[in-house]
Amino acid sequence: MFDLTAVGSARRSPASARPAARRASAIGIVLSLTALAGCVGERETDAASPAAPPQAAAPTSAPPDSSVAPTPGVVVPGGTPEVVASGFTTPWSVVFVDDTALVSQRDTGEILEIVGDGTRVIGEVPDLAARGEGGLLGLAHADGFVYAYVTIPGGNRVMRFPLEGAPGSHALGAAQTVVDGIPSANIHNGGRIAFGPDGMLYITAGDAADPDAAQDRGSLGGKILRVTPDGEVPADNPFPGSPVWSLGHRNPQGIGWDAGGTMFASEFGQDTWDELNIIEPGANYGWPEVEGIGGSAGFVDPVQQWAPADASPSGLAVVDGSVVIANLRGQRLRIVPTADPSSAREFFVGEYGRLRDVVVSPDGDLWFVTSDTDRAGGSDDAILRVPLAAG
Repeated sequence: MFDLTAVGSARRSPASARPAARRASAIGIVLSLTALAGCVGERETDAASPAAPPQAAAPTSAPPDSSVAPTPGVVVPGGTPEVVASGFTTPWSVVFVDDTALVSQRDTGEILEIVGDGTRVIGEVPDLAARGEGGLLGLAHADGFVYAYVTIPGGNRVMRFPLEGAPGSHALGAAQTVVDGIPSANIHNGGRIAFGPDGMLYITAGDAADPDAAQDRGSLGGKILRVTPDGEVPADNPFPGSPVWSLGHRNPQGIGWDAGGTMFASEFGQDTWDELNIIEPGANYGWPEVEGIGGSAGFVDPVQQWAPADASPSGLAVVDGSVVIANLRGQRLRIVPTADPSSAREFFVGEYGRLRDVVVSPDGDLWFVTSDTDRAGGSDDAILRVPLAAG
């Protein structure tokens, strides 16, 4: 298990990121951006966001417009979404164990197993301190363990549990701590976890309402972290002895990799721009010095940005040349081609309320998660699926 105190004294100035030519290239591909719009407060707690329509209601979205020329290697929703399961309370993350889907519920601390069109509780995380945006957040699975990002009294941590039993009767074994000492607050807890193509565990950590932490390499706040499945620091991490993989993040909430190993991350901005970034080891993404594309020396610019009113990008999935992003305040699925992030298409705008996570199922369908039960008037959250088609 990684111990924060081992690097607590190694506080150095922020590392420079990619060469200037690479930054200029990232700026150059952002050709068409959504018009700037202000953000009223943090998108997670914006009480003005409308509640979702009933999740079982017949959707109104049509298949993709055939008049739009397909983009080679890009996928889009190819039909009408249907409900997989409903009745969730603040669902946050979905992970598949073979053909079985597990779902985290932020405020209850329960991990659910979807069985047929219903669910059953397979266990609860210990020491949960659900408040604001904190609680039971991201899930991942590897080598017989379910990993969970959890807010506890005094911080965030990553835990893992042996997954016992068979599909339809799964249960969680005893908890083990993998990473501890991640800052927590009512807002900006990050919380997405995923195993990369290198077999390492990646963790998004928000700045926990302390913007200066994002530039402090002695803090785990405002970072993307990389550890072994047991929580040790890999020898090839960019800062010796530290789990920090990248820094200068405000509240990253989605991570994924394309077939070539390029890592993408979605991130909440403050008032000006939300971001899609390509993540490189040791790179500094600028917060709080820069929000969105700044062209500033030493900081890496995003490859795409959006006005907060149209975005609040949460979970993402990378599939067949597309980055698919679930948006909270923007209430839409956004699909960004990996080959040309300057272009994007939007689907189901306003039809299902706030969208928290998106994942590709073993049979190739796209699953997405609504997030409205913590809003005024929100009484039910659901997981929906839709087939994918060439875009």
